[in-house]
Amino acid sequence: MPVQHSESPAPARTIAVIGGGPAGLMAAETLRAAGLQVDLYDAKGSVGRKFLIAGKGGMNLTHSDPFDVFVTRYRERRDEVAAWLRDFDADALRAWARGLGVETFVGTSGRVFPTDLKAAPLLRGWVKRLREQGVRFHVQHRWRGWTDEGALRFEAPDGDVVARHDATVLAMGGGSWPELGSDGRWVESLEAKGIAIAPLQPSNCGFDIGWSEHLATRFAGEPLKPVVAHWIDEHGMPHQRQGECVVTVTGIEGSLVYALSPMLRDAIARDGHATLVLDLLPGRDEDELGRRLGKPRGSRSLSEHLRREAGVSGVRVALLHEVLDKTALADTLRIARTLKRFPFRLQRPRPIGEAISSAGGVPIEALDQRLMLRTLPGTFAAGEMLDWEAPTGGYLLTACFASGRHAAHGVIDWLANRRA
Repeated sequence: MPVQHSESPAPARTIAVIGGGPAGLMAAETLRAAGLQVDLYDAKGSVGRKFLIAGKGGMNLTHSDPFDVFVTRYRERRDEVAAWLRDFDADALRAWARGLGVETFVGTSGRVFPTDLKAAPLLRGWVKRLREQGVRFHVQHRWRGWTDEGALRFEAPDGDVVARHDATVLAMGGGSWPELGSDGRWVESLEAKGIAIAPLQPSNCGFDIGWSEHLATRFAGEPLKPVVAHWIDEHGMPHQRQGECVVTVTGIEGSLVYALSPMLRDAIARDGHATLVLDLLPGRDEDELGRRLGKPRGSRSLSEHLRREAGVSGVRVALLHEVLDKTALADTLRIARTLKRFPFRLQRPRPIGEAISSAGGVPIEALDQRLMLRTLPGTFAAGEMLDWEAPTGGYLLTACFASGRHAAHGVIDWLANRRA
């Protein structure tokens, strides 16, 4: 009788995912679901640290905008990010959270939150599920690039670690919140491989103005709400947007400022400064305001006159003194015009380490449609380390999830084609 030979099953392909934020964890989950062995490495002692901090004041998971509106939030990268979101959009993200036992709701602003507003239960359930599915976690492993033979190098508590995998997903974040792991130290390793990295810049950030000591010491932390921003785009079209912001010791920050930060940051880089024009009294007519302020004030101080006739007090009065001299403060029409078109002259964005997120990173042009680096076959990238940006409101987080999933599908496709 002929001897029968049984074939041994091929060893499972192993994939390295470097970075334990939403993009990395989603990549790990998607790869493991495809039957691939996944080793997830993170420089910190636990994963998802920035995710937890982002949810500290209420976990804004995504947004309820219709898809065609949603993708406009990614500005010049809308087409590329839309490709990720078509496979995993806001609705898919909410369904995924539901699969972890976390229900969500839509707030009055259209933002989507877990019902308990917390990030920790979602992250704990996710990591537990990933461990049960067989994802191997390696914390306190800082990636230090590649060996001369192409293996991955890590700094670990017990010394350097060298690891070989069939493919790698890089998801190490940008340059904001470095103490939580997104410190941009990966830039050097990729540049050493000849990849031109777009400089990391602050996004969703505050700006310095240079207040007087009086305003900085007495009114830092005071909110300005509601206010309306007015600006002209690069095509000469006027725009306005209502929101709120906060006066800081050095300048101004808040959700409205964050939303406009790319435009303001780029203007500063181009012109050396930027002017943010805010209507400090939306809903009030300028002419009517001027008439009220033009009434004789007798022995009343200017501050008392502003409070009685226009309801203007506190930080708004202090702001007037920042931009108007004594002569201008005697001109009630000038005061009314300034309150309706207050010019905040911005000197510089706050440091990247204070920003909510960052711009810059791996140019999307350096990647193929699968998010694989064109010059490093088998190496994929996802999340905030790519050169795109988005405002707060759930847009940034949703695209991080979606890009991790997209990169993982890229790995699966690449491995399948190699086998073929």
